[in-house]
Amino acid sequence: MPVVDPTAFVHPTASLIGDVLVGPRCYVGPGASLRGDFGRIVLGAGANVQDNCVLHSYPDEPVLLEENAHVGHAAMLHGCVVRRESLVGIHSIVMDGAIVGAEEFVGAGSFVKPGFEVPARTLAMGTPASIVRELRPEEISSKARGTETYQELVERCLASLRECLPLAAPEPGRPTKKPGNQAPGRSTGRSGG
Repeated sequence: MPVVDPTAFVHPTASLIGDVLVGPRCYVGPGASLRGDFGRIVLGAGANVQDNCVLHSYPDEPVLLEENAHVGHAAMLHGCVVRRESLVGIHSIVMDGAIVGAEEFVGAGSFVKPGFEVPARTLAMGTPASIVRELRPEEISSKARGTETYQELVERCLASLRECLPLAAPEPGRPTKKPGNQAPGRSTGRSGG
């Protein structure tokens, strides 16, 4: 049975199956599938798994996201480790036995082959992924700010996200969301009661 820390947010359309452990301040986005039916999946404190990601593992190769790991939209992770403060880019694939080092970036759309180890503080890109260069300090800082944004989103979702019926048209003077300014009555966007 999945375990979700009360300070984490798992979107109602996400699927957590079996041995899935979601730590404090984690975010699991809409449509994400975390299948712990064969092996364990662990999300460390502050990690985020964005919309439509798939995480799956075998008994001897769990998926482990360490503290503040950041997994972009529609990425697929299978039996791999993503170390602390790392970023797996949008639509990337990280395979069995691969290790993404601490404070590392996997570029969008990359394929990290089985058993490949990406060193800390580097950029890996391509199909198959190879090491492109070392990351600059400002890139690592920018990633940290992105992860903090998702941790703030966890707080907003826990405080205000409720299922509601959509409006037929925008209301007059509809506010636009700006950083630090949460408009009331946010929706999951799902129709229903």
